[in-house]
Amino acid sequence: MLLDKLINYLKLDKQEFLFQFNSHPNYPSALAFSDTLNFMGVRNDAYELDKEYWDELPEEFIAIVDNSFSLVKKTGSQYSVYSDKAKTLDKEELHQKSTNFVLLFEKEKTESQNHSVTDYTPFVYAVFAIVLIYSMWTLTWYEALFNILSLAGVYISLEIFNQKFGNTSAVIGSICGDTAGTQSVNSCNKIINQDKMSILGLKFSDFSLIYFIGLTVLGLFLPVTSFIIKGFTLASLIAIGYSIYVQGVVEKTFCRVCLLIITILAAQLFIGLFLFENLYFDIKIALLSLILWIAAFSLILYVNNTLEQKENLQKSNAKNLRFKRNYDLFKRELLENEKVTFTDTETFFVGNKEAKLHLSIVSNPYCGFCKDAHKIMENLLQRYPNDISVQMRFNYSPDPNNDKSANLISDFMYTYKNKSANVFLDLVDYWFKTRDEDKTRKKAGTASGSEDLTPLIDMSAENRNSGLNFTPIILINGYQFPDKYDREDIYYFIDELTEDEEI
Repeated sequence: MLLDKLINYLKLDKQEFLFQFNSHPNYPSALAFSDTLNFMGVRNDAYELDKEYWDELPEEFIAIVDNSFSLVKKTGSQYSVYSDKAKTLDKEELHQKSTNFVLLFEKEKTESQNHSVTDYTPFVYAVFAIVLIYSMWTLTWYEALFNILSLAGVYISLEIFNQKFGNTSAVIGSICGDTAGTQSVNSCNKIINQDKMSILGLKFSDFSLIYFIGLTVLGLFLPVTSFIIKGFTLASLIAIGYSIYVQGVVEKTFCRVCLLIITILAAQLFIGLFLFENLYFDIKIALLSLILWIAAFSLILYVNNTLEQKENLQKSNAKNLRFKRNYDLFKRELLENEKVTFTDTETFFVGNKEAKLHLSIVSNPYCGFCKDAHKIMENLLQRYPNDISVQMRFNYSPDPNNDKSANLISDFMYTYKNKSANVFLDLVDYWFKTRDEDKTRKKAGTASGSEDLTPLIDMSAENRNSGLNFTPIILINGYQFPDKYDREDIYYFIDELTEDEEI
C-alpha cells in the first residue's frame, strides 16, 4: 500500500510509519492505521459517517479513497486527495470512490517520536560540487560538459537505486509526471520495478549507477583517459539498444526516466566520438580503469545486498511484532501477575485523578535505568492528559550520612506540594539529565530547609512489602508490567488499555 503523499504531508518518517503499520496485529485494517498514527504522534478519531454529513467535516480529514488511506483537503468546490499520488476530485467523484470511513486528526508530534536517520545527501552534494568545480577549473568546456552529464547520470541512477528500497524520490516523481495522471507513473514503475535482468542480484538500473560512477572518476583524468572513455561510450550503445527494445517492444510503454538516461548516454557518445582527442591506448590506464570498474561494481553489489538483507529482516521483524503486539496476549500476561494495592495514592500523584487508567512507576533517583522509564511516563502524560494518571513511587531509605539524597527528595517534595504538576515533572526530568543535586536544588528554589519525608518513607516501605525492590518497575492499575515485554511497548497498548473496562 503506497501512502507517499499522505506520509509526506503529515511529516512522518516513512520507513518508521510503514514498519509500525505493517507490524500491527490488525494490519492492514483501519484500526492498524489509526493506532500507527497515534503512535507516531498524530492524534486521531475514526468514524463511520454517511456521505450526507461529510459537508460538516473539517477542511482536512483522512478517508479511504480507491481502497487506499488518503488525505482529503477541501479546496472550494473541489477536493484534493493525497495518497500514493495527488489528484483532484469533485464532490460526486469523491463520494463514489470512498467508503464511509473518515478519520479526524490533529498533528501533535512529541519528542519521543523524533527519529534521526543517516542522511548521505550532503556528502553526495559535496562530492558533486568538488567534481564540478575541478572540471570547470581545469578541463576544456566539452570535457567539463561530459563530467556534468556523468554527475547527472549518477544522481538519477542513485534516485532509482534508492527507490528500489522503498524510498520516495521527488525527482523521479516529477520526471515521470507524478501529478499528471497515472499512465506515466505506471510506465515508469513498470520499466524500473519490473526489470527482469539480474546479475548477482543487480538489476539493469544498478549497472547504470556503476557505469556513471566509473565515468565520473575517469572524467577527472581527461584527456589522458579519453581513449578508454570513448570505448565505454561506444559500449553504451548496447545498453541504449537494450533499453529501447524493452520499452518499445517488450513492455510497449516508455519510461521518461529511462529516456532521460538514454539522452545522457547519447550526448556523451557524441562528445566522446567527435570532440575528444584521439590518444593512443595505454595498458596502465586500461588496468587502472579495470580496477576502478571492479571496485565500483563491488561497492554497489555490497550496498545492494546489505540493503536487501536489512529490508528482509524488517519484513520478518514486522511479522513477528504483529504477534508480540497482539493486545489479547499482552493483557493475558499482564493479568497473570498478582495485583498490588497501595494505600498511599496521593504522594507524587500527577495526571487526571478521575482517569480509569492509573500507572505507577517504582524507581530510584540514583538508578541509571530509571531515566528512560520516567521519560515514558512523561510522554504518556503529554499525549493522554485526560486518560491516565501516574504516581511516582521513589524507593527511599533515610541515611544520616547522605545529606545529598535527603535534600534531593526534599526538593522533589517541596516542588510537588507548592508548584504545578508540570513544574514537578520538569524538575524530575532535569535531575535525570544533570544528576547534579546542587543544580536541582537551585532550580527547585529550596536553598535551605527540608520537607517532611515521612510519606515517602512509608511509601518506600510499602513498595518493599509488596516485593517491589528492583527499579524501575511500571504497574498498570496495580498489575506489574509483564517482563516479556520491553517498557517501550506500552505505547502500542495504551489506547486499548484506556478503553478496557476489565483492566
